[in-house]
Amino acid sequence: MFNAVPAAQLSASLRPLRATKIVATLGPASSDPALLEEMIRAGVNVVRLNFSHGVAQDHIDRARLVREAAQRAGREVAIMADLQGPKIRVGKFAEGKVLLVPGAKFVLDASRATPGDIDGVGLDYKELPRDVRPGDVLLLNDGLIVLQVDLVRGEEVHTTVRLGGELSNNKGINKQGGGLTAPALTAKDMEDIKTAMSFQADYVAVSFPKNATDMEMARQLANVAAAEYRHKPSLIAKIERAEAIPRLEEILKASDGIMVARGDLAVEVGNAAVPALQKRMIKLARDNDKVVITATQMMESMITNPVPTRAEVSDVANAVLDGTDAVMLSAETAAGKYPLETIKEMVAICSAAEAAEDVELDADFTGKTFGRIDQSIAMGALFTAHHLGAKAIVALTDSGSTALWMSRHRIHIPIYALTPRLSTQRKMALYRNVRPLLMDSSGERDTALLQAEAHLVSRNIVQTGDVYAITCGEPMGAPGGTNMLKICKAG
Repeated sequence: MFNAVPAAQLSASLRPLRATKIVATLGPASSDPALLEEMIRAGVNVVRLNFSHGVAQDHIDRARLVREAAQRAGREVAIMADLQGPKIRVGKFAEGKVLLVPGAKFVLDASRATPGDIDGVGLDYKELPRDVRPGDVLLLNDGLIVLQVDLVRGEEVHTTVRLGGELSNNKGINKQGGGLTAPALTAKDMEDIKTAMSFQADYVAVSFPKNATDMEMARQLANVAAAEYRHKPSLIAKIERAEAIPRLEEILKASDGIMVARGDLAVEVGNAAVPALQKRMIKLARDNDKVVITATQMMESMITNPVPTRAEVSDVANAVLDGTDAVMLSAETAAGKYPLETIKEMVAICSAAEAAEDVELDADFTGKTFGRIDQSIAMGALFTAHHLGAKAIVALTDSGSTALWMSRHRIHIPIYALTPRLSTQRKMALYRNVRPLLMDSSGERDTALLQAEAHLVSRNIVQTGDVYAITCGEPMGAPGGTNMLKICKAG
């Protein structure tokens, strides 16, 4: 038999009816327990912990804060541990910052131990002199400052300022067109993976991967660290290097999903190239049955303003219309003045965009073949529910795979994924148009089907006479065992 899910948990879990998920970064502006609970109630599905800031205990404490706030809100959210990656940054300045003017000479010195000044600065990234040559263009502080390499002398990179401005401590360095050799996983990242697994982070986001090998190494480290907790995290590849673009498919296959990390990516490939790349990455992820998050400056103005700009509204809406699983907030919720208001605005934008979507399910299936029974059942449920005008699609799933496959296709019918595994429920919080619920199973199929309908009816998801589709496996509880589709009429 299934254990009853508390009414408060069910009702909170099933609203709002919004397909696109919201990832919010936790930080000083959102660490108040009551505020975080409100944000989860308002629509946060995944909480991002940024490992670029803080120490191990800070992240452990924040993870506990998230779990407690989610429990009070009656919802389960996923936790994503976002690794820092290599520190490709300048060092510190004696006065904290300098003002660089066009035409000035400036030296990036990997051997410099003293604080920087108007003539030059040290480097956190010691390999830079070996990664550049005369004529290369370096972009600092997210591309706001542009330096051209004149010559490399030992550990010194001599440059001319092409685009000047204020350069302060520890600002990032990118090379136009890519080509920096920094490894994706640093010693700090390896320790941070262990920390993330100690609180069973549902997702690990890997910064600056260049190829599938980077992701395979991260997965091996994560699986080893998670083994003692009987946990298995999902991995997100952050696409932010120019070198990653030609290898997108191999990176996708080695990952559970990707993040369109538009900040560093735009600096390396140019702002103008990013919108088309974003569309391509979203489509490629969906075609390969992977999840995709669109990130960076989505609601940037709401760090200081209570409403977004119209351009930001269009940006979020276009990502939704492209089919992204989730849209992500960074400084907006971590350090902004209006974290709760930002969530509410994003919910409204996503909902409005989804209402304008066209469903072309028949075209999705044209010319496609499915080699697995469970995948064929998932596709059959979508096709049949769409043409019958079903009120809901229900997937009884152990691993979440059936719900993931269903979520790769646009359909204006909510997918309810019922699973006995808490880790699966949390993982599915990122899947577009999937509403995951925890349901303990006795392994008896007919009982499971009756209980599933009872859940739907008690929450007014379906009413007497409504049609819904349900998938499950027989025997129950076997991962990858979905082999049955049933079309039901609520009685």
